[in-house]
Amino acid sequence: MPTTNGTRKILDLKRWEYCTPPPVVPTSQHLIISAKHVRQNQVYISSAGIAHAYSPQEDGWVQLPSPALATFTQGCCGVGGSFSTGATAGAASLTATGGTTSTIVTNQTLARDLRGYSVHILAGPNAGLTLEILSNTIGANATITVATQASAFSASTVYRLMTPTFFAFGGGTLASGSFKRYDFATNSWVTLANTGLPATFGTDAKLVSTPSWIDTGYKAFATGTATAGGASTLTNSAKAWTTNSWTNFQIRITAGTGAGQIRTVASNTGTVITTSAAWTTQPDATSQYSIEGNDDFIYLMGNAAVAMYRYSISGNTWTTLAPGVARAGAPGTALSGTWVHSVLATDWTSENAIQNGRYIYSFRGSGASLDRYDIALNAWAALTYAPATETFGAGTRYAYCKDAIYVTKEMTGRCFRLDVARSSMDGWGTLLFPQSGSGQLETMFDATYRDGDTEIDYIYLVPNGVQATFRQMVI
Repeated sequence: MPTTNGTRKILDLKRWEYCTPPPVVPTSQHLIISAKHVRQNQVYISSAGIAHAYSPQEDGWVQLPSPALATFTQGCCGVGGSFSTGATAGAASLTATGGTTSTIVTNQTLARDLRGYSVHILAGPNAGLTLEILSNTIGANATITVATQASAFSASTVYRLMTPTFFAFGGGTLASGSFKRYDFATNSWVTLANTGLPATFGTDAKLVSTPSWIDTGYKAFATGTATAGGASTLTNSAKAWTTNSWTNFQIRITAGTGAGQIRTVASNTGTVITTSAAWTTQPDATSQYSIEGNDDFIYLMGNAAVAMYRYSISGNTWTTLAPGVARAGAPGTALSGTWVHSVLATDWTSENAIQNGRYIYSFRGSGASLDRYDIALNAWAALTYAPATETFGAGTRYAYCKDAIYVTKEMTGRCFRLDVARSSMDGWGTLLFPQSGSGQLETMFDATYRDGDTEIDYIYLVPNGVQATFRQMVI
């Protein structure tokens, strides 16, 4: 029977409800990393050596393999990613060893049943398709089963798993093992590079990803069919895009000539996309495309400095960004970092002047200042919102859901809702449950119940200093 959500503002009060408490008492530096995939799993890291997974579907916690982070102190943070290349660092794809019309033989040691997740075919037979995983074997050289296709998969099949990954940054005096990725499919931690970052990241920090896959599928900001293509261009003469509005997004060929290819957008005119690297197979008038968040990029900010860094997943490398307009002030304790991608207002969704997917919103912390980073223009702007009188200090937590950024102020339990499109701040109820302590922590996230077109959103909060978990429906 379809779910009907009859809740209404004013009629229905906002109420926090108890969930299963975490297996440890949350304190400073604890963080929950959210990956927006089918099962909406969360990874909770409570020390350099202890991590648990939380399942909103089952409302339960289970211990994971030790992260064995080299550091875990002030400056620690985490973010989810949208695709997996198994236990490999610095790669954007995997290559099959064989297959049939319905199976892909991998060289991966899969540790979980991945039914309900997907596999994206980048090259070779059936290139461009994203297929639901119907079953898979467990263990070395695992075989993935999908629906029967027109062509047999083979050793020339290049693919990636659209399964969750969780990036954890330990902060402090960085060493090998301070930056790692937990791979859901292989149940393993992978050590990633720190080269290019300051030797110490000793104040509050935030990692921000821009994944193409959100919840149940790709989040496309624009789609269409090309009218022509070049060595590193794709043209759609029917479009009227704002110049360079798609810079640093990714463009993915979904069908037709060149299907499966993904490139970063270097620039665009009203009708022509120019990519940062040449196409392997040049698109033409049969090529269908999707413009999405860039799977390869993760942004790092904080350390009480205006400097900002970007990590390339495929290259396992860090770059120091040089924004054309610098951030107006250095962030401090309790800064936020939110990629805004699903505002429903029409002025945010128009692809000719796209705003969804283009911005990272960031409260500076230790005050009320709010800044916005323009991914396309590589520039910061200070924003105004009203009223901007509440200050957000140590212990403040943030979560993002559709139109709004939700804030829990310090240890007070007082909550707020920043309406992104309207630039307005409202109170959002209060958690009437005592918290203790202070410091940096990330223990607030969102999860969504889905039944067909019905979506019911919840904000979850693990309070500081007490062994408890709460959630509140977004009405």
